[in-house]
Amino acid sequence: MSGELSKRLADLKEEEAVAFVEKALAEGVDPMALLGEAKEGMMTVGARFAEEEYFIPDLVYSGAILKRIIAILEPHLKKDQASEERLGKVVIGTVQGDIHDIGKDLVVFMLDVSGFEVIDLGIDVPVAAFVDAVKESGSKVVGLSGFLTPAFNSMKSTVQALADAGLRDQVKVMIGGGQVDEQIRGFTGADAYGKDAMEAVQLARQWIGG
Repeated sequence: MSGELSKRLADLKEEEAVAFVEKALAEGVDPMALLGEAKEGMMTVGARFAEEEYFIPDLVYSGAILKRIIAILEPHLKKDQASEERLGKVVIGTVQGDIHDIGKDLVVFMLDVSGFEVIDLGIDVPVAAFVDAVKESGSKVVGLSGFLTPAFNSMKSTVQALADAGLRDQVKVMIGGGQVDEQIRGFTGADAYGKDAMEAVQLARQWIGG
């Protein structure tokens, strides 16, 4: 293959991408190789989004295309192969007092297709739930999402709770949301902030590898 599937997906050509996958499988192409190409295509979509060439509807559409491709590939993939692809675990959630999830869901999606195992705690997540999730999963990365101003206090409380539990030295904390900046990062005590889903993926790669 020469990146044909990746290009079709990145260009949002749904029917062409699906037809390519079906034809490739019929010709005996390794489904893991096809999955890898699909992930490369999604990374291109994410990059175009970061560069403001694509927008949220494009991301949503690309996700729908990817779901179709995965549904075709799934019967051909061995579960143990899929698990070996995971680069590491990331715990993520919208902090207590905030129910916005569009940004969080985009980050979850991009982390997932980039090879990370994502533990999504959802919205309005209590401080203790983040601590428990880190203890149970052994995750080295925590993502805190919040759009409303009160969320910043919840982020700060969550970072402090990780410290109180003796976990702060073991995890890296990233934060994100519409109004998050370096000043908010300093206030919360997080390690970094990301302005979009691609930056979150880059941080996870930096901290975990991959």
